[in-house]
Amino acid sequence: MLNLDTHILVHALQGTLRRGEQRLLRENPWSISAIVLWELAKLAQLKRITIDIGSQEFTLALSRIHIWPISLRICQEISKLDFHSDPADEIIAVTSIIHQVPLLTRDRILLRSKLIPRAT
Repeated sequence: MLNLDTHILVHALQGTLRRGEQRLLRENPWSISAIVLWELAKLAQLKRITIDIGSQEFTLALSRIHIWPISLRICQEISKLDFHSDPADEIIAVTSIIHQVPLLTRDRILLRSKLIPRAT
């Protein structure tokens, strides 16, 4: 299983993944942190993405993805990260750490972390 950051999920839904990302997503089940849903809603509201989060197609796509809840433990572990970023990225990162699910991301800050298991 892989934990996808928001932008990887957007690229997957829009069909704009890189070859390595396509291979990883083809070979592994997908998961996201619940905060990704909020980020998608905000990006759509701000018209930064063209994904219709109210569509049946989007709902169907999400039904195939495991969604990790934002738990008290995740919130408690944020202070142990070896980087600082926006709160959503920190929640996504800690989700990977807590559940030992490799994170698929392009985010350079997250990729420099020594704590986050990464998809390779």
